[in-house]
Amino acid sequence: MAEVHLWSGLRSLADGQEVVEVEGQTVGQVLDGLVAAHPGLEPAIKRGVSVAVDGQVVPGNRTHPVAPDSEVFLLQKLAGG
Repeated sequence: MAEVHLWSGLRSLADGQEVVEVEGQTVGQVLDGLVAAHPGLEPAIKRGVSVAVDGQVVPGNRTHPVAPDSEVFLLQKLAGG
C-alpha cells in the first residue's frame, strides 16, 4: 500500500493521522481510496490538492502511476495571481 502523507490541516479529518496507507495504482485511485477511508477529506480533495509521488509533483494528473511502496504527499494547493 502507498503511504499518503497529510499536511497538518487535513490530519483532523483523518482521525489525527499524519500518514495513511491506501491501495491504488494511480493518483486518482489513491485519492478515491483516501476519501472512502476518511470521508471527511472529500471537500478538501474536491477543492483541489497538489500531489507529489516519490518526490515528483504531479499536478492534476489522476492517471499518474503509484507503486505499492510509493510515498504520496498531499500538499495544499496554492492560489494566487
